[in-house]
Amino acid sequence: MDGGTEIKEIYENVMDILEDLTSNAHKLQEQVLEEILKSNAGTEYLSRFFPNGQADKQSFKTNVPIITYEDIKPYIDRIANGETPSILLDYRITQFIQSSGTSGGQPKLIPMTAESFEKRMYEPLLADLVIKRCFNGADEGKSLYLYFIKPEMETPSGLVASLYTTFYFKTKSFKTGLAKFCTSPIETILCSDNKQSMFCQLLTGLLQRDEVVRMGSSFASVLPRSIKFLDDYWKELCSNIRTGYLSDWITDAGCRNAMSLILTRPNPEMADLIQQICEDKSWEGIIKKLWPKIKYITSICTGSMSQYIPLLEFYGGGIPLVSPNYSSSEACFGINLKPLSKPFDVSYTFLPNTAYFEFLPVNKDGGGKAQDIRTIDKPVDLVNVKLGQYYEVVVTTLTGLYRYRIGDVLKVTGFYNKSPQFQFVERQNVVLSIDLDKTTEEDLSKAIMKAKIVLEPLGIMLTTYSSYADTSLMPGRYVLFWELKMKGRNDLPKLLDAEIMEQCCCIVEESFDFTYKSLRKGGVISGLELRVVKHGTFDQLMDYYVSKGASITQYKPPSCLKSKEAVKILNSGMVGKFFSSKTMF
Repeated sequence: MDGGTEIKEIYENVMDILEDLTSNAHKLQEQVLEEILKSNAGTEYLSRFFPNGQADKQSFKTNVPIITYEDIKPYIDRIANGETPSILLDYRITQFIQSSGTSGGQPKLIPMTAESFEKRMYEPLLADLVIKRCFNGADEGKSLYLYFIKPEMETPSGLVASLYTTFYFKTKSFKTGLAKFCTSPIETILCSDNKQSMFCQLLTGLLQRDEVVRMGSSFASVLPRSIKFLDDYWKELCSNIRTGYLSDWITDAGCRNAMSLILTRPNPEMADLIQQICEDKSWEGIIKKLWPKIKYITSICTGSMSQYIPLLEFYGGGIPLVSPNYSSSEACFGINLKPLSKPFDVSYTFLPNTAYFEFLPVNKDGGGKAQDIRTIDKPVDLVNVKLGQYYEVVVTTLTGLYRYRIGDVLKVTGFYNKSPQFQFVERQNVVLSIDLDKTTEEDLSKAIMKAKIVLEPLGIMLTTYSSYADTSLMPGRYVLFWELKMKGRNDLPKLLDAEIMEQCCCIVEESFDFTYKSLRKGGVISGLELRVVKHGTFDQLMDYYVSKGASITQYKPPSCLKSKEAVKILNSGMVGKFFSSKTMF
């Protein structure tokens, strides 16, 4: 979406636009499905479900099955290997979008068309404009947005496959739009060396510290990583600012050329000020201290990213955290119409013009506790969901995904006109499993959030966590990895209180469901183990996944580890292990 005039018109009328979209949710959903069927009903995939050639909504819902990626993968693979896209969709594919590949296994390939890109641009634009309406002066100044790319790959068909962010950062829309307001030159964002890119982006952000009014990243996991990098390199960054010379190890030509236009002279006064701030024993509020005019931090911090909220609040020093929108590699879903909501209370409002949505009712046993997650009954349309009910979202898109299960479980929290609002609850997957027990991401997260409260009076913060099912011994047990730090510094007490840590183990176990407790009581599962790792260990885990093809920008920390190498990395940083002494009655 190019053109300052058009964006200005959208800004001035953003709430009117949202009123129109949400008031006509049913009509827009019908139009979206009609457009998809009109265009794609004759494809090899869809035509077999319409033997009489009647491709209407009723026959679509009656005949077309609800699927997962594995069902559609053979068609996508055929296109990637050179067959015509018309086997799946009646649009020209411009490239494939890769999923991030860290939360759900191997990356998926999702077709991208010019039309689907145009639709995807609409959601973040609206979300950004809604946010700016809540903060005076937010449309002025610059944005310290930390963005990174991952190298593209070319499929046998000649079509390129990349992360959506990598694709987007190379478009004219980004270069002539958002990039103009970023502190980071486009060359530093497009640098394929993440270390050089991070150094240069932080350096330009510091050099323009008095102009920065917004800070952010695509996902919340990037920001603590960036602060850790700043902690490791602030002396060198200050040296660059003090002398006016860029470090020699920055060898990327694009970075060096771009930095030569910004790092133009020595600035010892700024270097001394930044040094004074960074030398403080406590980094609480470090973001606010380094960038005093920041009005808000924007990043997706719901779902698996919620574990980073306490750390971002600590570093932010009271700066509001805004989770702007909810989307995936497959589709865009909704935006946050209440940017000032507390991060844990965020709800998103569905945009009914981005895709055709259906919702599979989900049974949540145990008073909302996901003891046994299973879909029940038939899917319902967007406008027919019920308040307080849990659903798994199913999408149909112009790009060849038909009744496709995203895998996310949502809870309907309200309505904005005719469009539902929802909270992201969890991925529709079990993260830990031994024998008959199946512990989900939500179960694990809630249990850990309860347990970490014990540490807060001691000034100890849980910065991130993961887990795995250790079945190397009989009976097996669940193992948690916690990275902890003191509020005032990055290290831990020399000796962790074993009684306190064992209490954390017990609280986690007590929070699990009846099945787990029964198996513990019967000796089928051993007591939970908690392994504490030193500060920075989870950065090494991110480095590992990035080396395997994940992107820093879209990195989602795994709630449960499946890789032996990943477990080995976390074990290498272990500074203590503790076991639950709880007896299950």
